[in-house]
Amino acid sequence: MSNHNPFGYIDNTKTNISHLKVWFTAGMGFFTDAYDLFVIGIILVILNKLASPSFPVTTYYSSLLASSAIVTAVLGQLTFGRIADIVGRKKVYGVEATILAIGALMSAFSPNIYWLLASRFLMGFGIGGDYPISATIMSEYSPRKDRGKMVSLVFAFQGIGYGVAVIVGLISVYLFPASIAWRILAGFGAIPPALVIYYRRKIPETPRFSLLVKHDKEEALKAASFVGGNISTTQVKSKDYSITEFLRNYGLLLLGTSLSWLLVDIALYGAGVFSSPITSAILGGSKGLRADVLRAGIPLLIGIPGYFLAAAFIDKIGRKFIQLMGFAMMSILYAVISASIIASGTKIAGFLIPTQLAYILFGLTFLFINFGPNTTTFVLPSELYPVKYRTTGHGISAASGKAGAAITTFLFPFLLKFYGLKPILELLAVVSALGFIITLVLLPEPKMKSLEEVSKEKLEVYEKPITA
Repeated sequence: MSNHNPFGYIDNTKTNISHLKVWFTAGMGFFTDAYDLFVIGIILVILNKLASPSFPVTTYYSSLLASSAIVTAVLGQLTFGRIADIVGRKKVYGVEATILAIGALMSAFSPNIYWLLASRFLMGFGIGGDYPISATIMSEYSPRKDRGKMVSLVFAFQGIGYGVAVIVGLISVYLFPASIAWRILAGFGAIPPALVIYYRRKIPETPRFSLLVKHDKEEALKAASFVGGNISTTQVKSKDYSITEFLRNYGLLLLGTSLSWLLVDIALYGAGVFSSPITSAILGGSKGLRADVLRAGIPLLIGIPGYFLAAAFIDKIGRKFIQLMGFAMMSILYAVISASIIASGTKIAGFLIPTQLAYILFGLTFLFINFGPNTTTFVLPSELYPVKYRTTGHGISAASGKAGAAITTFLFPFLLKFYGLKPILELLAVVSALGFIITLVLLPEPKMKSLEEVSKEKLEVYEKPITA
């Protein structure tokens, strides 16, 4: 028996076309996740303008529509996360994309608000399932020196989704009547996941799961060759943690990845989904449907470069540093905007700084969300847990984030209505500061380490096959 890492060849391969295929196939689910996050805000604005009795947009229904997909995403993350650690990543990869595409298509043909809610519940379950599987597959296939970048670039499809959402939103409201425009916006989200279902089904099981969980060397060798790698041993066994042992050994890490994700999603989804009423509050009332869509979209567009900045620097300066920097800048920016507001009850009477500057600072919060914890909270759980619980740990962490998102998207319209923007921004500043503290205390730095080293996976490498 020896202790060397059998995945050294995979860790040291150069990024190649097969890695890029996995990246593109994995990324399309996150395109739709981000697309939906912004588009539901536009759809709510359009439905409010239409004032159709079939689609009443009261504060209650606005909250339900905004949070519906997020609530079931929690279930999807927990369900698919656990299943993928039991039966394998490959067996379920593509199922979540199918669910996502069906839900998006159903929403486009909704005859009333109840159908729209039901279809968004279904779509959310698919979105949730995408998180742990896509992140883990990309992480387990990636070379060590590029792993952070590759997993970050999967998540960066969110940025592309935001950009396309703004463009499709503007085109739809300019070219089509409102009654058609919102359906086009809803249905467009079905296209990206539908395009990659076939390719997801064709990706081999990851070498680490094949060898360490299934003990199938032939399958592991085939998977390794998919990305031009190899496996340097006959048979390997890893420590077989029970769920109780996993929680005892990795509980603090799980707390760190879960709480930091929860806190960043409170900020991201509150400010992202309700970007339209926030920007209207900052800039002073509605200026019409087209102007409102544009004003709500610009802050999210400012945030898009953050995804690619994170990917560019994550393997150089580290995940933890980027997460700390992002939370710190978010807290400072929210505090500055809030302190500059002159409130009159729940309304904004004016600003101590130019209104346009407050608007730009709001956009910069999205830049540091993405060049910060929004990206790193996705990357870290794909690295920190042993292979048998990797998608489980990622699923729990992601579900915690989406739970925070669900709470904030449901409560946000009520908070905005009854308290106004100033105390909400103060709350987001505190939330971001808490994220900084949790990151500092509970999370390690996985930069340039193998997955086995990062997750403290105890490997026993044998020169002949394990019989039982």
